[in-house]
Amino acid sequence: MFRRPSLKTVRWRPLEGEGLEHLTIRPSEAGIRASSALIGERGGRPYGVRYVINCDETWTVMSFSIDTTDGQRLSLASDGKGHWRDADGTALPAFDSCVDIDLAGTPFTNTLPIRRLGLKPQDGTAKLTMLYVPFDTFEPFPDGQNYTCLAEDRLYRYEAEDRSFTADLPVDEDGLVTDYPTLFQRL
Repeated sequence: MFRRPSLKTVRWRPLEGEGLEHLTIRPSEAGIRASSALIGERGGRPYGVRYVINCDETWTVMSFSIDTTDGQRLSLASDGKGHWRDADGTALPAFDSCVDIDLAGTPFTNTLPIRRLGLKPQDGTAKLTMLYVPFDTFEPFPDGQNYTCLAEDRLYRYEAEDRSFTADLPVDEDGLVTDYPTLFQRL
């Protein structure tokens, strides 16, 4: 079983192009807060991004915000059951049933379903619909993703629902990805 989160800082670098992510996870009054700054490039375009993700104690995302160094901002809140609202409180029914989020450019968001679900090898594959945020457009959309536990608390398979990408993700004692084949390496 993964240990209870405490203050932890990790870094990853992309395996292609330039970039770096610096992430800090800490307990918060509501559960867990992840704060990160990252630089990188997507589609040949450089970006600088800061994000904060607030989760309850079960690693269910309750809110997140993303800011770019060039002034873009996205801030969404959830009831924890797959219903989202924007910063003005407007309901976003296009994301109904999306409990977890996936932010392009970071391996951290793979930790969210891994920790929240607590999958074991005998559980089979969890089929999820993620609220996916690409860093090139910042226009979120639902994205089908599958997670399978290969070795409890150590190794998980991520697979795009359309089977266009699969990766076996080793994790540390906190459920954080240590190696993301072809995409990221933990420093």
